[in-house]
Amino acid sequence: MKQKLSLFDFTMIVVGLVIGMGIFRTAATSAKEALNPGIYFSAWIAGGLIALCGALTYAEIGSRYPVTGGYYRIFSYAYHPSIAFSINCIILISNAASLSGVALIGSGYISQVFFNEPATDVTKALIATGAIILFYCVNLMGLKMSAKTQNILMIIKISMILMLIAALFIPSIHTATTYQPVNEPTDHLKWIQSFGLSLIAVSFTYGGYQQTINFGSEVDKPSKNIPRGIFMGIAIIICLYLLVNLSYYNVIGFEQLKNEKEIASIVAGKMFGQAGATIFSALLFLSVLAYVNVLLMSNPRVMFAMSEDGVLPKLFQKKSEKKDVLVISLTTFAALCIVILFFAQTFEQILNFTIFLDCIGMAASAASIFWLRKRTRHLDGTGIYKMKLYPLLPIIFICAYIFVAISIAIQTPNTALTGIIVLAAFMIIYFATRKMGNDKDVQQNDATRME
Repeated sequence: MKQKLSLFDFTMIVVGLVIGMGIFRTAATSAKEALNPGIYFSAWIAGGLIALCGALTYAEIGSRYPVTGGYYRIFSYAYHPSIAFSINCIILISNAASLSGVALIGSGYISQVFFNEPATDVTKALIATGAIILFYCVNLMGLKMSAKTQNILMIIKISMILMLIAALFIPSIHTATTYQPVNEPTDHLKWIQSFGLSLIAVSFTYGGYQQTINFGSEVDKPSKNIPRGIFMGIAIIICLYLLVNLSYYNVIGFEQLKNEKEIASIVAGKMFGQAGATIFSALLFLSVLAYVNVLLMSNPRVMFAMSEDGVLPKLFQKKSEKKDVLVISLTTFAALCIVILFFAQTFEQILNFTIFLDCIGMAASAASIFWLRKRTRHLDGTGIYKMKLYPLLPIIFICAYIFVAISIAIQTPNTALTGIIVLAAFMIIYFATRKMGNDKDVQQNDATRME
């Protein structure tokens, strides 16, 4: 019999998918946009509830349509193949931007080890570029990270989070200053806008739960264990994130938190001195390198799958004979990461671009549940996972991401415009390549998907 994931296994997968590097940086960005601590902590709670709605929605999508290929297959089934192509392309760009953003987080921390003064944005971008090139070369050699290495790095990451939480129990390092409201606006619209802007960084930190779409058919007793695993996983994540943020708030102070970047090393420094902060920064950079390597390994394979289906040129299927490496796909993705770093050298710029693209992909992919429910009614009652409170949960999730997209468009309209232009460009590319004539396989694949 095919092995199934237990409730504990699935819960740990949910936690592992979500907890990344963002919590060590995005708290400062979120605080900077919040008018007061109430809005700040409300955004983190709301982000967790939105993640819960999304994870349950994606779990049912994966349970109803369990196919290899994730997003691409779902979009092809629920929408037109041109939408599948366009949105998956912007998801690849979003992943590249996410990799670049996380590399910048790591470069900010590791620069403290080598420089006495704060590094410039250009210096951090160069360090991040170096990390990308390093693991590009590693992947060209055909090296695969073992599961043991990934587990060790995950233990390091969780240990660092627990260390930050431990600062709550050391009152001697807490800041003596408390937040004093000064000239807070009475206009409710300003409060809503502040909440939306604060939620942008929070959304980045809670990302990853959408990958539950790949486990819908792999969980033992899915109708019971999927909702339980997601509820427990998201609850653990919300608690950890709130405790870490409370630690930042107590140790650094809300106003100072807005102006800091490498916030976790400040907490570590107050707990263990400069040596402790240096060790913490080095360990965090190792975790960043693991994330960079994983994305460089996984995303070229998505491009390979799209090439196999005929929506990307066959060139992206090319492998090296000796190492069996997807050279063209890997090179293209790594180059894309570096280009994004070149044009947006700060984490905030990359953050808004990444989340805006994610808003398009998240809202569209979650909306596929409405089509899937109609097309797969015959699966009801067969033991698959079927969420309660439908259609309320997916509607809340979709509206939340539309709200975040609007917040980004208000804050940085050029970023939103760029995202829309990129999406439109890929739509044009799709139809242009279909008309070029040498793509009969594409038309055949399109017809097969739409059946």
